[in-house]
Amino acid sequence: MNSAEPISVRTPDGRILSGLSFGPRSGNPVLFMAGAATGKSMHFGADLLRDMNVRLLTMDRPGMGASTFHRERTLASTADDYRSFVETTIGRSSSIPVVANSQASVFGLAAAADGWASTLVLASPADELAHPQIHEMLPAEATQLSDLARANPREAERVLTMLTPADMESMVLEGASEEDRAFYFGDSFLSLYRRALQEGFEGNGRGYVRDTLIAMRPWGLGLSDIQTTVTILFGAGDLGHSPDHGATLAERLVNVRREVLSDAGGALLWTHAGRVFETILGRENLRPD
Repeated sequence: MNSAEPISVRTPDGRILSGLSFGPRSGNPVLFMAGAATGKSMHFGADLLRDMNVRLLTMDRPGMGASTFHRERTLASTADDYRSFVETTIGRSSSIPVVANSQASVFGLAAAADGWASTLVLASPADELAHPQIHEMLPAEATQLSDLARANPREAERVLTMLTPADMESMVLEGASEEDRAFYFGDSFLSLYRRALQEGFEGNGRGYVRDTLIAMRPWGLGLSDIQTTVTILFGAGDLGHSPDHGATLAERLVNVRREVLSDAGGALLWTHAGRVFETILGRENLRPD
């Protein structure tokens, strides 16, 4: 594991938020929101952090890893927890660049909607499955759990509680392209992924279950009101995160840029980490879609 500094923040109501800091402590802080069922160990671009002068912050969402479970957790409260974590960690109340991956896209957008994400990069973001246009693009089997989450949240929670880290690993790896699988099965990534999954499923998976219910039900965000610059990055070979590589999501935002990289897939965050950092730090001009 790359050297990381542990972070522990106590919220005003007494809960613990646990995280890690990667890269130089004096670097430019960037908050990373990891994807489905992965805890604070998940990160990207570790070999670039020093040269790019980035301090990458990660956090176990409530109920995951060493962060206290929050029985009343919502999308809004999760965004508030991220904000408290950042402000306590960097020692000041200010905005911060945010990178969100996969299912964490909803949390990144919530941070942007709240105005404390100075800029937002959505790397291979998962769509809002409850949105009518996206729902119509997908086969019934792809929306079955999302439909259940809306119709019967308790039953959806029961179904999700049955999943294990091994089940999640199998779903992700089996649904990936051949090129992505070759990357995911590499020793360096697979060991990291498994460690992050163990964190994600701490506490009988309650944090992961809450994450998924939040993501699968209607988001309730005023996306067209977001003023933060949002960049959507997709790999052309991505088979799982969005049926249209984020085109519908981009149409719902105002201050947005979208690019589909021809030489990337679903593992874009790790295979093109330099591109992600250049984008979030404003060191590259992306072409609007």
